[in-house]
Order: sequence, then structure tokens, then C-alpha cells
Amino acid sequence: MLDDNSGAAGADAIPAPGVLTVDLGAIRANYTRLREIAGSPVGAVVKANAYGLGAERISKALFDEGCRNFFVAHLGEALSLRSNLPEDATLYVLNGLLPGGEGVCAEAGIVPVLNSFEQIDAWAETAKGLGRNLPAVLQFDTGMSRLGIAPEERALAAERLRSAPIDIAFVMSHLASADEPSDAQNASQAAEMVQAAAAFGTENICFANSGGIFLGANFRGALARTGIALYGGATQNGGESPLRHAVELTLAVIQTRTVETGARIGYGGTHVAARPMRLATLAAGYADGLPRSLSDRGAVYCDGIRLPIVGRVSMDSMVVDISALAEGRLVLGSHVELLGSHQSMDDLARDAGTISYEILTGLGSRFARIYR
Repeated sequence: MLDDNSGAAGADAIPAPGVLTVDLGAIRANYTRLREIAGSPVGAVVKANAYGLGAERISKALFDEGCRNFFVAHLGEALSLRSNLPEDATLYVLNGLLPGGEGVCAEAGIVPVLNSFEQIDAWAETAKGLGRNLPAVLQFDTGMSRLGIAPEERALAAERLRSAPIDIAFVMSHLASADEPSDAQNASQAAEMVQAAAAFGTENICFANSGGIFLGANFRGALARTGIALYGGATQNGGESPLRHAVELTLAVIQTRTVETGARIGYGGTHVAARPMRLATLAAGYADGLPRSLSDRGAVYCDGIRLPIVGRVSMDSMVVDISALAEGRLVLGSHVELLGSHQSMDDLARDAGTISYEILTGLGSRFARIYR
């Protein structure tokens, strides 16, 4: 077990308000399983600090598992990882390059995903200035209306790139509705992707995201890319993840108390005790990425028992009802489960009215982090 910062008190340790445990073995196992399902190479999406879990640790573990393609959103993220990975790892910048980033990107050997004619032209000028061809990925918009060359511009893009000193590794697009397998947009985008690749004269397609890997061979292409599935998140709305959960989070108790019937709990007194209750105040809140929308909706667990959140989630704390536990079971410094065997990131996201991506990427820096 690799321990960045222990959550337990010790001679040299400062107790943390919670302990976030990242199971690198589970992430490696998930990657291998996804590669088996895809039947083709799979790249890892480690943008936003690997969804908030630690890009350096996770990318190194995935490299050791055989991953050679890594996707981030911004050039700065790629530069931070470049020295962390061996030279035969390829880093792709999904958002492409903002003006002024072309030179450092080329020098670092990072591959931009070109999303517009402006980016194509700037990358071509950089290549001419260096006197050599530069690699890139070309993204097409197949129906998401977010990034990529528009359908009516495909032929022009192909023509422009024929004379440009750019080597296109893949053509790419992004699925908008892969988490809804029955959504007709998936088939529509797949058909558009085929046309885009044909216009460019290539079969090197990078198309499937985590959900797309499970949609079938028509979506996987030459390189799939997976993010949330690596970390154990569900790939279909309303479904359970077929992969191993890789994240646990426990929160520390900072006070317990008993309140009488009629006691008002939390900001605004929005929760009024309908009976005598035993409460525990936990040392984390929305400043730690725990959504305020969990107020009077979410829960934590102890000994498999659901302990509902009562009242509003505060910036640095929240209150839970511990009446179902034996008296004295929780004391100052005890920990309860927010994410773990009894509650997945998708369960928590559902209670918060959001998605697992937002839960993971929002987890704060005040938690102790343990990698095992």
C-alpha cells in the first residue's frame, strides 16, 4: 500500500477529515477487462487529474498494465504527465491547442486533437517552421455539436491536410449518448463517423468512449478510449458497473450528540427532529466536493447500516442520524463510509441529482489519499 497522507493520528501524521482510497489494482484490472471487451487497443482518459484521483499514480499503473495511449483535456495536463511516463507513451490533448501552445507541444512530443481549421493551420505552420512533419488526431463532429470539423467541411479538411506537413494518426469523434444504448443518436453518429473516415480515406478511427466500448464492434474502431469505466463508474444510465469499484471514501466524526423532539438541525433549521435523535457531525462538506444537494437526501454507512444526512450540507461539515447504531458505536475520530462496498459513486450521484463524473472530479484536496 502506498500512503500519501495517513488519515489516522500518529507521531508525524495530521489527522484528515476523510480518507480517500484509490485501488490501483482494481483500475489495472478494469483496464485489462475493457481491452478484452474491445478486442483492440484502448487508451486511458486521465484528464482532470484522472477524474480527481491522481493522474500521475494512475497513468503509471496503467502504463505498467500495458496502456500506451493517454488522453487529457489541456496541454498543461499533458506536460505535467510527460515526465511521469516513458517515451513510448503517447499523450493526446482532446481540446486541441490554444494559440501559443504549438511550439511547446511539438517540443514535448505531445499529440494534439485538431478540432478546427484554425488549429490545423497553426499546427501546419509549426511543422513548417520545424522542418518536419508533426503528428495529430483530426476530430469530426458527428452530431454532438461540441468540437470537431463540421460535416459540410469534411472534404475541405481532407484536401487541406493532403498538402500539410501533418501526419494524422486517427480520425476521431465523441459519442453523446453512449450511456443510453437504445438511443438512436448512437447509430446516427456511427454512420456519420464512417462517412467522415471515408472522406479522409482512412480506417484508423478513435470513436468509442467508456459506454461506446459496450455498444459493439461498430463503435470501437482502431483505438477506444475509456475514462469513467476505469474507475468503476457505470457506463449506462440506471445500470450497475460491470467492473470493479476502485474508490473508497470515509469521513471522520467530529462530534456526537442527542437532540430532543422539535430540535432544528443545520442551516435554516430545515430539518426538525420528529423524535429524540442521536446525531453525528462529520468533518466534510461541499468545500470537499460533497454536493449541497445531498441535504436531507443522501446518506453514509456504518456496519452496513444506512445513516441519512439530516439538514443542509455545510461547507466543512454535515450531520447524519445515527439513531440506528448502538450507543457509543461512533465517537470522536471514528470513520463512516461515504463511498465503498455499500454505496457506489453512482449511488451517491443519484442521491445528489448529478453524475458520477461530477462526484469524482469534485473530491477535495483535504482528504488523505491512500493508493493500494
